[in-house]
Amino acid sequence: MTSSLSTVETAPIGVPTRSAPSPHGYDAGLLLLRLALGLTMAAHGAQKLFGWFGGPGLDGTGQFFTMSGYPSGRVMAVVAGLSETLGGLGLVAGLLTPLAAAAVVGTMVNALAVKWGGGFFAPKGVEYELLLTAGAAALALTGPGRYAVDRVLPGLRAHRLVYGVVALVLGVVLAGAVLLVRK
Repeated sequence: MTSSLSTVETAPIGVPTRSAPSPHGYDAGLLLLRLALGLTMAAHGAQKLFGWFGGPGLDGTGQFFTMSGYPSGRVMAVVAGLSETLGGLGLVAGLLTPLAAAAVVGTMVNALAVKWGGGFFAPKGVEYELLLTAGAAALALTGPGRYAVDRVLPGLRAHRLVYGVVALVLGVVLAGAVLLVRK
């Protein structure tokens, strides 16, 4: 039994008590996940777009996309770079989180398709891409937590599961459409 006047839990003698989960703990965990995943994705996008962090830039990334069977490799490099950079930064800020996460998921679905067949583990495996995909999908479904810009936006203040599901469907459908044009 918990008294409404105190935070101390009481129970009949011999009955173990359990503390209520801390919403601040959940929010801190979601913030940590958003920061790690978002900064990782933004850095990957910056490698593609600007050649930062030792990346190939648009020319090198465009060549890779062309060799991987995508038409208009440079255009695909821009799309992937923007999706990763803007999706990652959106996750970091907790801004339009379901859409930011869907952008990451869509890009990672294509990365998984390109790398599939190399097994699960590195260097040719897909475990890294799969982890990024799952983390982004989880954020789309759970929402960003309290420590996010979405908390001050009228329609997104209270995250709804349906927002995450719709965003993920959109991301996967668009990723599938891109994969259909791949040779």
